[in-house]
Amino acid sequence: MTDISFIHDEQRARSGVIAAFMAEESALPAQLAALDEALDGRVSRAIAAADFKGKSGQSLDIPGLDGIDRVFVVGAGKAADLDAPGAEKLGGRMAAALMRARIDQAVVLAAPPDGAPLKAADFAARLASGLYLRNYVFDKYKSDDKKKGAPKAFAAAALLVDAAPAAGAAEKRFTPLRAVADAAHMARDLVNEPSNVLTPKTFAKRLRKLAKMGLKVEVLKPRALKKIGMRALLAVGQGSANRPRVVVLRYQGGDKDAAPVAFVGKGVTFDSGGISIKPSQSMDEMKGDMGGAAAVAGIMRALAARRAKVNAVGVIGLVENMPDGKAQRPGDVVRSLSGQTIAVLNTDAEGRLVLADCLTYAQRQFKPKWLVNLATLTGAIMVALGKEYAGLFANDDALAEDLNAAGAATGEKVWRMPLGAAYDKQIDHEVADMKNIGERWGGSITPAQFLKRFIENGTPWAHLDIAGTAMAAEKSDLNDSWGSGFGVRLLDELVRRREKA
Repeated sequence: MTDISFIHDEQRARSGVIAAFMAEESALPAQLAALDEALDGRVSRAIAAADFKGKSGQSLDIPGLDGIDRVFVVGAGKAADLDAPGAEKLGGRMAAALMRARIDQAVVLAAPPDGAPLKAADFAARLASGLYLRNYVFDKYKSDDKKKGAPKAFAAAALLVDAAPAAGAAEKRFTPLRAVADAAHMARDLVNEPSNVLTPKTFAKRLRKLAKMGLKVEVLKPRALKKIGMRALLAVGQGSANRPRVVVLRYQGGDKDAAPVAFVGKGVTFDSGGISIKPSQSMDEMKGDMGGAAAVAGIMRALAARRAKVNAVGVIGLVENMPDGKAQRPGDVVRSLSGQTIAVLNTDAEGRLVLADCLTYAQRQFKPKWLVNLATLTGAIMVALGKEYAGLFANDDALAEDLNAAGAATGEKVWRMPLGAAYDKQIDHEVADMKNIGERWGGSITPAQFLKRFIENGTPWAHLDIAGTAMAAEKSDLNDSWGSGFGVRLLDELVRRREKA
């Protein structure tokens, strides 16, 4: 675990490795100017020689002098852009420079530049959050000799602020941000794990450990699921030797009788497509088809770790979708927990079956005030939005607007997609109440319409299709990992905004 601290002793910035930044079209920040003076102008000469302008993406590695080993200077972009998300991204870029150089510990100059919109403590806390989020490497399966030369997570960073009060305030502000970042790292770990390690059973076993953080953890095994009536979920996993599980996570941080908020996650630990088997190309990436489950586990951990004043429940459906003599067949009809019947025309459209039963269970058992489900559900959402945005579908405008605002604040962006009667009609079926696929077009919308049929009593609901953002993720200032942990920070911000918690 990375040690992040906040200090105000400038003498600490006179030895070891120093990480600093410079804003575009600005003079050297005061802290960096003082360091430059101590180094007899070595920093300013290196900046001039390299034509370093402080633009985002620029970085310098400067040899030190008199006890200072090295000085890293990272471009901050325009000072006016260093709001909370901007400061976090800058922290991520600083972490990346340290990791590439395999630095173990550093002092980070963390006073905001002139023109930055954040005050000292807020700026330092957000800078630290970005450092912490980016400082992640999943290399547990690499041999030691293969790790040599690769980026390495650093062990400690001390952020230098201008005064003792700012250091104390920054520490206070960073504490909940760290809790959320730890949860995002846990979600990344889960998505990155290979499927022979992370089965429904072992996934559930890992989630049991969250009880130590104050969560109530209940694991429902196949016999209990059958008794409850989760036949749609069980049908997905019936062709696998790794039997399904449903994990229910409960957090009680609000008033005893207050209705909880609820999160539901798709956890297909490997998706072969079943009898409707996928092409072999990129099938290995289907180890990440549990990104929604990872996000739900992460948000529940985050709420418990930062002691949020809210009641919350997470329902996670864990299955493995495999072809076998016992697997469900195209054309089978299953009865869901809701009582509605589903014609399974394509066994590779399995995630919506898992979610259907989990959505029903979450609503009937816990009567949530609002509900968000997350799933790596469709490739079609990437055709529509690429990997920049998650698809957002909702039956409630206020919830959709809050999710959009939370996405803008965290950088985990969402884009609202339509729902409507014409799309809903596509999933009607002549034998069953509905079929699990629609027509060719609108391939991310018809699954959302399918899920909407399992929302009861007008519960405010949103569906996030995170297929493009949770796995095989685009590299960013805050993440260089295949598994991004997408959704944890988004949902935490949503809870803050909607519940003031």
